[in-house]
Amino acid sequence: MENLIEIKSNYNSLDKLYLFLDKESNYECSKDYDIWEQRTDANGQMEQCIIIKKSGMHAVKAFFVNNDTVKINYIIPNKMMHAYFGKSVKARRNIIEIIAGIIKQALLKGPQEKAFKELESVIHKAAA
Repeated sequence: MENLIEIKSNYNSLDKLYLFLDKESNYECSKDYDIWEQRTDANGQMEQCIIIKKSGMHAVKAFFVNNDTVKINYIIPNKMMHAYFGKSVKARRNIIEIIAGIIKQALLKGPQEKAFKELESVIHKAAA
């Protein structure tokens, strides 16, 4: 689950948006390195993102794709939970891994969508 949101010019940097969301949100906000996608900047350094966390199982990360547009993605913030419940990126998976992945996605889809919509509404407060 992901979405692009156009942000007001008052919050056109990661720091400004983080300060706004930390103050306005009832959820735990943090600014951290993007370990989920390993995006890098022009200098080869790992880029940062804003994480809005509802629980150890539900969160969204937000990062700028251009000057006024933020991309938000659903993530599992807990590294142990992400390792088990996150999507497998292995090139080759056996049949048991494929079936387990389908079952996990079917069971988690409803709660993940609900949490994504709740956390997305927090970012919409800064939208243009």
